[in-house]
Amino acid sequence: MGTLYLVRHGQASFGSHDYDRLSELGHRQCRALGEHFRSTNLRFGAVLTGSLRRHRETYEGIAEGLGQQLTPEVWPGLNEYDPEAVVRAVYSGELPPPDSPEAVRQHFRLLRDGLVAWMQGRTAPVGMPAFSEFAAGVGKALERARERADEDVLIVSSGGPISTAVGLVLGLAPEAVVDLNLRIRNSAVTEFVANPKRHSLLSFNSLPHLHKPELADWVTYA
Repeated sequence: MGTLYLVRHGQASFGSHDYDRLSELGHRQCRALGEHFRSTNLRFGAVLTGSLRRHRETYEGIAEGLGQQLTPEVWPGLNEYDPEAVVRAVYSGELPPPDSPEAVRQHFRLLRDGLVAWMQGRTAPVGMPAFSEFAAGVGKALERARERADEDVLIVSSGGPISTAVGLVLGLAPEAVVDLNLRIRNSAVTEFVANPKRHSLLSFNSLPHLHKPELADWVTYA
């Protein structure tokens, strides 16, 4: 029986014109995670990632630290939702750039409201699938991982798909899935125990590679 490791991407470029790339800290977080995996003698039998740049860069950092390079299977169903579209579906006012604490708080308040509405089927964000389709894409990635249930498998994705995966495994309500989503930290690890029929949650949102006090400022959310 293997373990499925779901890793959220490292810190990306929140507030910039191009969010979809890791910051320098994000690169360091991912290399540190790979080094932690290496210290535990972990070797993966397969790797699945979304198709976003931050997913690819995250896996590259993990592979560098781990010293094991596999060719990932790219699954678009592991890509993140469009947060701007989610917010715009519930809010038509002006959105200030998230360059102050209050603006960041407003962004995440609106994002939470928008996510719950989308997941409940009350909104249809422009350019996005219904949440049922989004969740089905995540579910197919989990099915693919279960085909290697006798091995340890790595999934690199984003907070939305990872929280959705937890919700599918535990049968959670939309509000609970959104709360999990907004608490997942950059480069955090969620573990499922796998068998050919199902996954079971083992751990959620852990940062075993950042436990040292001198790395406290490496812990980030956005």
